[in-house]
Amino acid sequence: MDNVLDIARKVLRTEAEAVLSLVQKLDQGFADAVDLMLRSKGRVIVTGMGKSGLVGKKIAATLASTGTPAFFLHPAEAQHGDLGMVTSQDVIIAISNSGETEELVCLIPFLKRFNVGIVSLTGNAGSTLSKNADITIDISVMEEACPLGIVPTASTTAALAMGDALAVALLMKRGFREEDFALFHPSGSLGKRLFIRVCDLMHGGDALPITRPGASMTEAVIAISSKRLGLTVIVDDKEKVLGIVTDGDVRRGIETWGKAFFDMQASEIMTRNPRTIAGEELAAKALAVMEKLSITALVVPDSEGRLSGVLHLHDILKKGIV
Repeated sequence: MDNVLDIARKVLRTEAEAVLSLVQKLDQGFADAVDLMLRSKGRVIVTGMGKSGLVGKKIAATLASTGTPAFFLHPAEAQHGDLGMVTSQDVIIAISNSGETEELVCLIPFLKRFNVGIVSLTGNAGSTLSKNADITIDISVMEEACPLGIVPTASTTAALAMGDALAVALLMKRGFREEDFALFHPSGSLGKRLFIRVCDLMHGGDALPITRPGASMTEAVIAISSKRLGLTVIVDDKEKVLGIVTDGDVRRGIETWGKAFFDMQASEIMTRNPRTIAGEELAAKALAVMEKLSITALVVPDSEGRLSGVLHLHDILKKGIV
């Protein structure tokens, strides 16, 4: 087992050192590449074969999700019709550690014909790819983590890290915000926190537990039990919110008044001026309010103070807003 752990430690150290070595290799070419992509009116097209292609897919996905329109182009498929996806306004990021990958080299004359900007990520500054690129970013590594020195390991990690550096530099230059990221990830946790509103989750209509102020607590308890929200909202004849009675109020009332509690009016037991939240507020804000006050539901009134809905903690958590 120790031998296996020693191997793992050596791999991780080798790859970490490969990434750290990139810091010293950064030069004006990196800044020029960022500027080229920033000025482009088209898309960033990432291409590469084999392991470099897999890295390229991830880089393209990261760029696309952080405000830079991008997609991956398989170099072999490009030679069989997919070059039709390339326009003169695009920028190419070509990834090849050797810089001599046949499928990429074969694409160069066609890309030159389109007059697109070419950024090469390569470990060989003297390669065919590097010589034909407008900008070359050095991603060379001292050694692969593979003891045979033939399996792409440290080199692909370095390429991936450089791709992340490009994506982050671009998002910073674009002024990309948290809200922008959420826009591209509506089903992610951040998207849910920034886009789902109280009105999207609240209970309304027939699902609302409603009790009039003159009703008995027996009626109030029935409303609480039937709607399963842990409370009933006390409203007047115009549906304006007067207060709430919670299941906690019921338990405490029975302990204090016994059977007489059920003959009392809801207006005698209700909590006046309950905590409310506007329907247009973010559900994430409602969650923060509930956590701060240690409560499980909020009343949602309209602009006139009339009952519009009730938002329960469980509805927020079920939606994955945490």
